[in-house]
Amino acid sequence: MSSVGTAAVITSGCKHHLMSAKVVPLPPNSASETTDFLRRMASMVSGRNGETLLRAASLIESLTQRAMSAERLFHEQQEESKRHAQRHEAAELASDAMASQIAALRAQLAEVTAAAAAERAAFDTERGKLLDLMQNAESHIGKLTTELDTLRTSVDSFNETAVAVPIEVLRLARTQFDHLSRGFERKGDVISQAMSEIGGFAIDQALTAKKPADKA
Repeated sequence: MSSVGTAAVITSGCKHHLMSAKVVPLPPNSASETTDFLRRMASMVSGRNGETLLRAASLIESLTQRAMSAERLFHEQQEESKRHAQRHEAAELASDAMASQIAALRAQLAEVTAAAAAERAAFDTERGKLLDLMQNAESHIGKLTTELDTLRTSVDSFNETAVAVPIEVLRLARTQFDHLSRGFERKGDVISQAMSEIGGFAIDQALTAKKPADKA
């Protein structure tokens, strides 16, 4: 049998074997070994069979490169996917922490707002009480001022029309006014206390006026 016939038989046998064999993963460097084998076979035959073997070897090399590129791209995408998942998880954790902080700040703000509202209400209440006290005090002071003016007028009239009385009588009256003033003070009767003190003051003026007259 000629070399051409032998190559044809080998090629036919190889094709039949490849068509009937199961597809299994190739071990490392199996593609390189296969292409080397095909190129050696191509060098042993000539014509169309050799060209076919060379094209097969080139195709296997091309497919191997594409497979390696695809596998490398797959691993890169897988790593990128892992990094993306880690970033997404970190972002979710940060988002949850931020949401918790916002909720806590809102709760604190609500508490501060409620406390401020309560303090403002208490302040308004106290302010209203103070205003009422001030108004009552102003009214009371007005009444006392009127009473004092009336008493001063009465004392002045009394001084103008008073007749000479003994000093002992004036001193006795002064003691009575002091007694009345202390009694009104214990009762909280401010107006009567003021009237008693003004009466005692008028007697003091009368006693002071009588001393030079007595010496003369």
